Amino acid sequence: MHNDDWIHTPVTAGLLRGALDVEHTEHGILPHRLPARARAQCADGQLAMAESQPSGVRLVFRTRATAVELDTIPTKRVYVGAPPRPDGVYDLLVDGRLTGRAGVPGGNTLTIDMTTGTTERRPGPPGTLRFTDLPEGVKDVEIWLPHNETTELLALRTDAPVEPARDPGRRVWLHHGSSISHGSDAAGPTATWPALAAALGGVELINLGLGGSALLDPFTARALRDTSADLISVKIGINLVNADLMRLRAFGPAVHGFLDTIREGHPDTPLLVVSPILCPIHEDTPGPSAPDLGNLSDGRLRFVAMGDPAERAGGKLTLRVIRDELARIVAQRAAEDPNLHHLDGRDLYGEEDFAELPLPDQLHPDAAAHRRIGERFAALAFDGQGAFTDRDV
Repeated sequence: MHNDDWIHTPVTAGLLRGALDVEHTEHGILPHRLPARARAQCADGQLAMAESQPSGVRLVFRTRATAVELDTIPTKRVYVGAPPRPDGVYDLLVDGRLTGRAGVPGGNTLTIDMTTGTTERRPGPPGTLRFTDLPEGVKDVEIWLPHNETTELLALRTDAPVEPARDPGRRVWLHHGSSISHGSDAAGPTATWPALAAALGGVELINLGLGGSALLDPFTARALRDTSADLISVKIGINLVNADLMRLRAFGPAVHGFLDTIREGHPDTPLLVVSPILCPIHEDTPGPSAPDLGNLSDGRLRFVAMGDPAERAGGKLTLRVIRDELARIVAQRAAEDPNLHHLDGRDLYGEEDFAELPLPDQLHPDAAAHRRIGERFAALAFDGQGAFTDRDV
């Protein structure tokens, strides 16, 4: 269509769902999944990258438009010695149904050298996302941003006026976890296991899955405390082993403190503590995890556990140790907190699942496993006697 026919709508925080903060940049806006105060308390580059990747963040509006364009500046990750990564995926939902999927070329590049741990950032040009042939008539449109690609939003154009979407009247589910919750190797932003579970459970998702960064950080607990939500879940464990961040003596009190902080803002909200899914390399072997760089050049990244099982005696954490401790802590607290619940992560992905759908890099589930975990979580949390069952229905 002719440029003069486009209607330009400013991209503002009011059109976004799933972001806790919006940074105004030279070119547009950058959604964040942690507030500025939290970001200021940690200089870790992994956290900065993870929280700026907009997993679960979507543009939502009502319109009669049949064509939509969105200008963005993505940040592409390039790993030295590895094949190029595919472009991030944008999912288009019309009245709740997935009707389109596309990517945006160009953008900045973040070059990561896993052998040295160094990064280099280079600026690049914006790109344009296009969806055409949308159904006629007034509809709710959602554009889910790439779950694993930092995305600056510049301009929104449509061939009919845009208005704010209606309040869907659904409960809000706030979830925190690791890269598995963030989305790891899911097929797209609506195919991460939390997005799938939210759709099945009929709830609005705020996803604070932070790749490599579910580390019981107090600023993350405060972000959870200060975010309005009807349902809250925290998936704890794998990153503490990956990073070899703390010993058992520190872990228990840190979990208590994390839950105490959440409860300051949400004293009666259903709160579900989820332990790690099965990950054989770390079931009984402590971290840290490290990439096995031998197969990187042919596109196969695999992780290995660098710890020694004998180190458990000194308090080093393994997934089995963490599961036992989480179950103990939740049972202890639940005596006085009837809205606190526990879910063993192996009920989402266990031994039989690993045999059928193994973790390709030994840490992260693939697209099929994300779907299974999402379906299992929905069945265990939202149905029957689950922690998130809507007992008013």
